Amino acid sequence: MGNVILAAVTETALDLAAHEAAVGDAAAGAVVSFAGVVRNHDGGRAVTELEYHGHPSASDVVAQIAADIADRTGVIAVAVSHRVGMLRVGDIALAAAVSAAHRGVAFSACRDLVDEVKHRLPVWKRQVFDDGTDEWVGSA
Repeated sequence: MGNVILAAVTETALDLAAHEAAVGDAAAGAVVSFAGVVRNHDGGRAVTELEYHGHPSASDVVAQIAADIADRTGVIAVAVSHRVGMLRVGDIALAAAVSAAHRGVAFSACRDLVDEVKHRLPVWKRQVFDDGTDEWVGSA
């Protein structure tokens, strides 16, 4: 069973390379990472920025998700962070990294980590469009 190196909900800019380095281990034959980046469009509309709001329980939820993934056989370490506050196009909203002895385990665990965060984390986003309108989108 692996270790949770980092599990955070933060207003601080995210660094994917730092997440990858955090899960590095001499026993790891694979480190798989993911960066969820703010894009400049959604549904055919130009997006200028996003604003993420987290529920007070968000830090506990991301920690539990990370622990669930770390408990998987073959996972060595997990690091995951979701950003809240105002983000611009190109900013990282979600950074995740998983190390494992073998690539299959690392790929599967990282994919599931991202999917679970997107599904379970109580974070909501407000998209701001280039025409000045905005829209709230369910969860992260």
